[in-house]
Amino acid sequence: MSEDRYLTFALGKGRLAKQTLEAFERIGITCEEMKEKDTRKLIFVNEKLKLKFFLAKGPDVPTYVEYGAADLGVVGKDTVLEEGRNIYEVLDLGFGVCKMCVCGPKSAEEYLKSHELIRVATKYPKIAKDYFFGKKHQTVEIIKLNGSIELAPIVGLSEVIVDIVETGSTLRENGLMVLEEVCPLSARMVVNQVSMKMEHERITRIISDLKLVIGERK
Repeated sequence: MSEDRYLTFALGKGRLAKQTLEAFERIGITCEEMKEKDTRKLIFVNEKLKLKFFLAKGPDVPTYVEYGAADLGVVGKDTVLEEGRNIYEVLDLGFGVCKMCVCGPKSAEEYLKSHELIRVATKYPKIAKDYFFGKKHQTVEIIKLNGSIELAPIVGLSEVIVDIVETGSTLRENGLMVLEEVCPLSARMVVNQVSMKMEHERITRIISDLKLVIGERK
């Protein structure tokens, strides 16, 4: 493809976008427009490098990438797993590190060991289903929630929860603990399948440069 074509990045809003842009700056990819605090712009452009950026809610990033509205995206591994989109995951960026875990009161340990039929509250029903039905072969009832998941076992809605754990302080403050680890999580770069073929050289150059930066940080 021509170098005149813009490569478009979809970035998960918030801390993830900030960390992504910091990593990009280390490989010479900058976007000064995104640093303007009061901007109402939705699309940010680096004319010199022929790059475009936009911010999206995390769960929407894989959708933009799958449908080709973005060539590349950066989003948490939890979102990649939960959305299950038809995209290439090409790089672990090494930041936003945390874990997906089964959590609950210590008394719930027994339910997990004996594979009892229990209720599991989570924002991530697909990940929870894959873990309990696929890996553990334990039949559970999965309840989808959107707010504070830690509340569910405290008020008796569920025996356990499946949620992201970073430090575990919120769990401890509410008398809960990590009972099982589902999978490690971090920020991942994802690529549209057609873009990977059409813009292979430009995209692989970005991936290679980022790999060097990640290697230096370790």
